[in-house]
Amino acid sequence: MPRADRGGIRTAGPGGMPAAPRMRRAGRPGSVVPGRVESHEHTMRTVLRHRLPGATMIPGMDPSHADPTPDGHPGEAPTAREEHAGNPRVLVSGASGLVGSRVCARLAAAGASVTALGRDRGGPPAAGFLPWDPERGELDGPALEGLDAVVHLAGENISAGRWTAERRRRIRSSRVDGTRLLAGRLAGLAHPPRVMVCASAVGYYGDRGAEWLTEDSPPGQGFMAELCRDWEAACGPAGRAGIRVVSLRTGVVLTSAGGMLPRLIPLFRLGLGGRLGGGGQYMPWIAMEDLLEVIRRALTDDSLRGPVNAVAPQAVTNAEFTRALAAALRRPAGFAVPAFALRLALGGMADGLLLASARVRPARLEAAGYDFRLPGLDAALAGDS
Repeated sequence: MPRADRGGIRTAGPGGMPAAPRMRRAGRPGSVVPGRVESHEHTMRTVLRHRLPGATMIPGMDPSHADPTPDGHPGEAPTAREEHAGNPRVLVSGASGLVGSRVCARLAAAGASVTALGRDRGGPPAAGFLPWDPERGELDGPALEGLDAVVHLAGENISAGRWTAERRRRIRSSRVDGTRLLAGRLAGLAHPPRVMVCASAVGYYGDRGAEWLTEDSPPGQGFMAELCRDWEAACGPAGRAGIRVVSLRTGVVLTSAGGMLPRLIPLFRLGLGGRLGGGGQYMPWIAMEDLLEVIRRALTDDSLRGPVNAVAPQAVTNAEFTRALAAALRRPAGFAVPAFALRLALGGMADGLLLASARVRPARLEAAGYDFRLPGLDAALAGDS
């Protein structure tokens, strides 16, 4: 059974699956429960069985979906997709990761047949498995026939260490080369999937101060901006083959199960929390619950294509985030880490990830009518609905 630590944060369940936290009010001392948990299986099954306004369901995710021949009679030999019409096939790369494992769980609970794409069988036990080696250019194209959708999340951990020349090469290759390989194989299929949802990041915009940024804003400068630009461009073969491609420019994902928050919370509990540098840099973020819903929406809503900012509508600076986390934990946060110290310790990663400012607005999600579950930072940190 999942358990709560002393601060009220629910830990992950068996196999890394997200635990179902008890709801706690923001006023309760020491409680920080990022994300609001709903009935995931009920929500996903409902979505996959009823067409969204203006959306086209993936075949097999809508039981009423049928593709008759022009004369109304059965066609010839069924395609791989038609054979799985009642059980949509979705390929997920990065399936063993923080986000990918949850995507797999939700899709499987909704009735999809999920296949994990990876170097080894590190994904969820319930998923099928397809091996690949992006660095060697190895991916069995025919094994991709019959897919209805692809969720491509694979990429080397970008914050696992200093950005040495070798680390930059691996970070870039795992994203750009891997995406180009996958998009190329999908483009060559006789029956390509309808949609490919690919990870990207708000690093696309670079360091832009207080400028409001939307999906139409040009890319910035620096390693992250160039990486994200080329990462998105690597999806080109899929788009040219008629696949609807969605590139999710994601902000910092807030969840107690991994990522940034579990690293910060122990420091804040000790009263050692504080802003980074001057604290005026904008820090795009999104709750895990919303990110999973945005991925689901991107799979089913034809109005979403191209870049989509997967960030919460409330833009906050690093100083504002620091105050909000300290308040949720009922701890002071009077410290500050000077920019020079961050650069000394982390090198280029400090400027690329911690000190860069991007004031990003989710313009295309708002235009599509997406209703954020956790639009405000206080609710995302405290779990207060």
